[in-house]
Amino acid sequence: MELKTLISGIDGLKAKGNLDIDIKSIETDSRKVTQNSIFVAIEGFKTDGHQFIKQAIENGAIAIMFQEGAKINKKDFVDDLTIIMAPDTRIAVAKMACNFYKNPSTKFKLIGVTGTKGKTTTTFMIKSILEKQGKKVGLVGTIANYIGNKNLGESSRTTPDSLELQKLFNTMVEEKVDCVVMEVSSQALKLHRVDGCDFDIGVFTNFSEDHISPNEHPDMEDYFNSKLKLIKASKISYINVDNFKLSRIKKMLPDKEIKTYGIDNEANLIAKDITITNSSVDFKVKINGKNERVKTGIPGRFSVYNSLAAISVTTKLGASAENIKEALLTVRVPGRSELVDNKKGLTIMIDFAHSPESLQSILRAVKSYTRGKVISVFGCGGDRDRTKRPIMGQISTSIADFTIITSDNPRTEEPEKIVKEIEAGAKKGNGKYTTIVDRTEAIKYAMNMATKNDIIVLAGKGHETYQEINGVKKRYDERKIIKEVT
Repeated sequence: MELKTLISGIDGLKAKGNLDIDIKSIETDSRKVTQNSIFVAIEGFKTDGHQFIKQAIENGAIAIMFQEGAKINKKDFVDDLTIIMAPDTRIAVAKMACNFYKNPSTKFKLIGVTGTKGKTTTTFMIKSILEKQGKKVGLVGTIANYIGNKNLGESSRTTPDSLELQKLFNTMVEEKVDCVVMEVSSQALKLHRVDGCDFDIGVFTNFSEDHISPNEHPDMEDYFNSKLKLIKASKISYINVDNFKLSRIKKMLPDKEIKTYGIDNEANLIAKDITITNSSVDFKVKINGKNERVKTGIPGRFSVYNSLAAISVTTKLGASAENIKEALLTVRVPGRSELVDNKKGLTIMIDFAHSPESLQSILRAVKSYTRGKVISVFGCGGDRDRTKRPIMGQISTSIADFTIITSDNPRTEEPEKIVKEIEAGAKKGNGKYTTIVDRTEAIKYAMNMATKNDIIVLAGKGHETYQEINGVKKRYDERKIIKEVT
């Protein structure tokens, strides 16, 4: 694609050199640069791409884009190089990616789902319903990316960077998908990864404390405003009106088409007469003007909210009540209230709960229907929001009958230090607890103390099959550990 076409529609650029050159690829990693690439230098949290301009040129870049105000060495620039300065290279590369792949998101229905929790389950529910309706559906999210039943590979992050995302969308266009449902993280919105995406529908599931750290969001307001960008970018949106922060959005954005769903407050779609068991939840809801009884095999009150979001989206896209009911009854999501078979015949649930509200939600949910003890096994990730550690410790010991504090992706931090910070809060709860830093030993301890009337909740890892220690992801699957314990 000609460079002048590639950069069309991007505001504030200043260019020097030939814009009629043919660009074969856009790269933000100098190691991936080949002949006739444009290298876009991005200032990251850990590394600054501007330091690798010389390497990119040596690897064959014929054009360089850098950020206004960045420190660059002009001696690295060769005479026939085209140089472009951008006010923000993250915004520029996102729009260039859209141009390069000819705006693929305009060629299918794009549904974006954001929220502190519930994104993964809601996207799987939407995908399942639309497929039951006969649509070919793509999914982009935390667990993996899919086209129909074809797994395109595990995700390195909730929402891919803009280049990877537009390439993925282009593949989906080539495979003739009708709809794409995508988890949209606050980081993706803040760092412009989804700029240029044509969102037909946006969903905001809920909002609570999470992702506050130097490399994420400085405060809750920045976190909220980042997520709000999805609603601003969508043609129509659906929000959970029972969440206080979200209930204000309609007044904040009076010019946007926003519909609501909920349980406790007046909404466009309301769930009533809810029944929750240890294996399912069912409720009454009006679909296409008729009262229906809906059941899903993912237990918990939060599952009702996720179902309401999915029903809202899919009825807008023409799904029938029968297809909605059939899909929700059979949908399963890896690592989301996932019950795991084991030789001891115990009830063991794996859940991705890794924030205070999500841990509280899952523990309260199982507490409401468990005849015996609730045994909670969890830790907190390293190099992330430290303030939530004692909060989660107190939540667990306040709800669960017994808590085992352990390790969960310590990254570059000392696991023992993280455990102690969690324990500071755990001491404030009424439940008994212990600390076992080795997660495998913690799981074994829980399984050895549990009876068949109890439930063990392994919180935090969910679908993950690794432990990240000192920057290295080591294979670690809780399901295998559970099945090995006799």
